[in-house]
Amino acid sequence: MSKRRVVITGIGCVTPLGTRVEQLWENLKQGASGVGRTTLFDASRYPTNIAAEVRDWDVTDFGGDPEVWKHRGRHTRFAAGAASQAAEDSGILGQIDPVRFGVYLGSGEGQQDFDAFTKMMTASLKNGDLDIAEFTRVGLETLHPTDELEQEPNMPAGHLAAMLNAQGPNVNCLTACAASSQAVGEALELIRRGDADAMLSGGTHSMIHQFGVTGFNLLTALSTNNEHPEKASRPFDRHRDGFVLGEGATMMILEELEHAKKRGAKIYGEVLGYGSTADAFRITDTHPEGRGATTCIQLAMKDAGVSPEQIDYINAHGTSTNVNDKVETLAIKKALGDEAYKTPVSSTKSMMGHLIAAAGATELVVSLMAIRDNVLPPTINYETPDPDCDLDYIPNEAREAQCNIVLSNSFGFGGQNISLIVGQFNG
Repeated sequence: MSKRRVVITGIGCVTPLGTRVEQLWENLKQGASGVGRTTLFDASRYPTNIAAEVRDWDVTDFGGDPEVWKHRGRHTRFAAGAASQAAEDSGILGQIDPVRFGVYLGSGEGQQDFDAFTKMMTASLKNGDLDIAEFTRVGLETLHPTDELEQEPNMPAGHLAAMLNAQGPNVNCLTACAASSQAVGEALELIRRGDADAMLSGGTHSMIHQFGVTGFNLLTALSTNNEHPEKASRPFDRHRDGFVLGEGATMMILEELEHAKKRGAKIYGEVLGYGSTADAFRITDTHPEGRGATTCIQLAMKDAGVSPEQIDYINAHGTSTNVNDKVETLAIKKALGDEAYKTPVSSTKSMMGHLIAAAGATELVVSLMAIRDNVLPPTINYETPDPDCDLDYIPNEAREAQCNIVLSNSFGFGGQNISLIVGQFNG
């Protein structure tokens, strides 16, 4: 039985480098940076006080009622903005049976009320002991029940289903940095096997808060180049020292090809291949030989029916950590063989930071733009070559090049690996 073909017919984003896809794409082509001083909280005493924040955007920008959305998470508001763009761009609403239209997200957890938590802790600590009764009493007085509910990772998917009347499958996965790529891959499979005709898929996350930054600092995963924020994210460079935390959301409409053609939808590209593996190694470290990442890329190529020489560009996971960039380079070389040295690779995280759960979907949309315009976005801040990272990383300036098929990698904490392959739609 042949697989149903799946295309992308609508896209939308809210990111540190643009709150519309075209704005994001123009900034990426220019090699702009969305990194600056952290303003969402006072990070002055943290080892890292820089981040890639979404600025100059509000829920009203997509017509949302501030009163309705004020108790919904920051990541949920981003998701709604991106989803409304994608749905409008596709024109699918009113042209699909709602029970054949679903939602599959890779969404992170919501933000905890740090100020309320510290108030609870301060009130309950007495003579070095924790008074649980006092902790609970202050919590009941201080915490907002809806705000607490909004911490659940599934909440954005529920809100978007209601917003778009998507009555089909509704799923959220949270596999760290691979989440939204996995969501797209699994949404692809739902359509392929006939469980839906269209899916809203993508990801949303914001970890630019006290708990998020503390956790990543303890893991020594974040760059501490606070003096030069725009230079801090430097994937594949010998002097890289960690990633820059970002935030945002990207959504897309995946649609069965014949359904899309029947309604005359414009098509950005076809999702050709999906690979998924686990390193089965450590929670925070990728396998040093890249075994999971290598197999993941190979599975995606097999699913897409493409050979290494057919891949025109790789949008790398490229976090700017020492281990990730070295191991991803190794995995690409193992999976593509000698073709790896002929295939341009870049990390757009160098410009917009690491959007965590939202990263993969954002980078997949960037891959679609590369196919559309035959322009490959650069890896900025690449100054000093690393002997362990010896591929063509499109340093510092975008490059015009024929681009028909793109491999997009997402490799998450915990050893989750996702590779997606998208291609130009050819009828």
